[in-house]
Amino acid sequence: MSNTVYSSEILYLKLPKLINSYSKVNSDTPNSTSQVKSLKDFSNVNNSKKHNINQSNKFEKKYKNNINSEDSLEFKKNKSKLNKKTRKNPILDTEDLFIDESNNLYNKNINSYRLSKYKKKDKIKNLSNISTSYDDDKNMIVNSQVFLSSPLSIQDLSIKLNIPEAEIITYLFLKGVSVTINDIIDISTAKEVALNYNFRIIENDCDHNKVEEKIYNLNNNDVKTRRSPVITVFGHVDHGKTTLLDTIMKTNFVKMEHGGITQSINGYEIEWLYESENYKLVFLDTPGHEAFTSMRFRGAKVTDIALLVVAADDGLKPQTIESIKYILSMNLAYIVVINKIDKTDVDIVKIKKELSLYDIVAEEWGGNAVIVEVSALTGQNIDVLLSSICLIAELNNFTADIDKPAQGTILEAYLDKKQGILSNALVQQGTLKLGDFIVAGKVYGKVKSLLNIVNEKIDNVYPSSIVQILGFSSPPESGAKFSVVINEKEAKQLIDSSNNTDFNKSNIFKSLNKKVSFDNGNNVKQLNLVLKTDTQGTLEALVNSLVKISQEKVQINLINASIGNVSSTDIELALSANALIIGFRINSSVYTDNLIKQYKLNFITFNIIYDLLNYVNKCMLNLVDLEYENIFLGEAVVQTVFSINKKAVAGCLVRKGKLKKMSYIYIYENNSLFYEGVLVSLKRLKDDVNEVLFGNECGIMCGYDNWKAGNIIKAYDLVPKEKTL
Repeated sequence: MSNTVYSSEILYLKLPKLINSYSKVNSDTPNSTSQVKSLKDFSNVNNSKKHNINQSNKFEKKYKNNINSEDSLEFKKNKSKLNKKTRKNPILDTEDLFIDESNNLYNKNINSYRLSKYKKKDKIKNLSNISTSYDDDKNMIVNSQVFLSSPLSIQDLSIKLNIPEAEIITYLFLKGVSVTINDIIDISTAKEVALNYNFRIIENDCDHNKVEEKIYNLNNNDVKTRRSPVITVFGHVDHGKTTLLDTIMKTNFVKMEHGGITQSINGYEIEWLYESENYKLVFLDTPGHEAFTSMRFRGAKVTDIALLVVAADDGLKPQTIESIKYILSMNLAYIVVINKIDKTDVDIVKIKKELSLYDIVAEEWGGNAVIVEVSALTGQNIDVLLSSICLIAELNNFTADIDKPAQGTILEAYLDKKQGILSNALVQQGTLKLGDFIVAGKVYGKVKSLLNIVNEKIDNVYPSSIVQILGFSSPPESGAKFSVVINEKEAKQLIDSSNNTDFNKSNIFKSLNKKVSFDNGNNVKQLNLVLKTDTQGTLEALVNSLVKISQEKVQINLINASIGNVSSTDIELALSANALIIGFRINSSVYTDNLIKQYKLNFITFNIIYDLLNYVNKCMLNLVDLEYENIFLGEAVVQTVFSINKKAVAGCLVRKGKLKKMSYIYIYENNSLFYEGVLVSLKRLKDDVNEVLFGNECGIMCGYDNWKAGNIIKAYDLVPKEKTL
């Protein structure tokens, strides 16, 4: 028998057992004696049960074998279930039977047990970018800032703000906007949500705007091996970049390009004799079209020397200025190439003045900018240009360590129907070999094949070399850094542990998904698209261009965007979403062509980015409702009302302008609008006429029958407006 002292009362427990219920004892209540009695009664009941059990045991001993044989199998089956059931019940100590309810100790013990037992995994990721502090008194977020650059889903916004999705959904619902966790909201709506929770919106994210530092130190002090320079050609579209490379390489790339414009990063290698030494020069040609901003930025990040091409007859243009900003912000060595000097009426001095406005001052004007005047068409001064490149390379002494594991940058990735995923890469450090395990962003693979710039199979690739890699399981991001690791296990660990997830692609695609905002709700028309391109870079450029199209009246809903030819999956998606299938520099098989014809889907391919964007713009305009402009024609007053064939006819006098049959009329009574519609019948005396001029009487009939004398009729001619987005 155990004794427990509680509130100056002694409670005696006989045969204590674990029970699911408990009795509360309160010293302040007069019923404590009765409660003790009830516990004693409970123990007496247990004694009586024990006595009955002892009597029954005599009978069971006689038939012990039979009972055991029948129940042993069932007992074994239920043994594990009983153990699990027992574990689920919380174990209460004797102290738990007597609890002060005012402190909620019982509830706390049970809840803490359940929380520890069924603790859920934390699903919130990547919250380290938000600096947040809390006010204990107000229990609100204060002194927080967030950067919102593109439309995003409710789930992504929840992660950015560290606020539950349900709370954001509730807030928007109270504002009249119904959304789900996967719905995309526009930037203005996301900002309003953030401001509601006391976040400060920052317009420029320093982490996004600052130029990425190169993760590889290519000019390390203990690196001794000299490497070739990487030269990237920048400039506005049609300023002669590719023609310049044609002359340098003695080839004809322009005729091979659709529309005569570059639409991807291309790499070339040549050797040039400078001061009795052969220099290997690696050239990268970047697109000049405004859609390929990201490609030009990637070219600037990997280059050693920049060639800024400016047409002598055109001067500085938007993409030229963009390239100048990259060159100066990254502190790149550069040469300004003024092209097309063979043309008449060119003003070189004017171009140099324009360049000086952007801190590029020629050497003869007291600056340090190397400016070479050339003609890519005739080859004039091309040798001077190449010698200048070699001189800059010699002065900078570009080096790399060939003994390290290979590192570099993915320039482009595409899907080859025969080989699989192919990636064009620039090796910047170390030596890349066959059989190496390579990691690029969130993708890894084993190098199965290496092709050099002239499509020859090779076993090793050294720094400042462009190579085609076969081995990735899925296309890596264009511009992603790659590195070689020891084995597949390390590659998987590197991918799993990496927090450097590239959100750019997902954010761009989300910006073309169905968006919900306070302004338009869910009523904006949608243009569903399935987009297929030849390479990852062109896919990114196209999506960036589509984002720039105004979507106030019609939104682009990107059902799927990927590289490679059209597949049966793409056809199924287009069929289910009633989407257009648009291809860029791809082919389709006979099988997919038959499926497209069978299901009567719209499929069209393009080779020039201008044509594709114009087509999408035209499709969006077709969905815009036609709007009309009201041109005032005249005004009439109703003098009398009579009926013909049970229809009301208004006898009117034209007092301004004229009335015209099939014009759009507004009927007013006491300056209040009662009806608007089309004037379907107009008569002068008994004759049908097309118009009645000022000062004449007429009879009119329309869909309105409640005419009254004194009604004012105003007639307008509806002129269709030009559709705009």
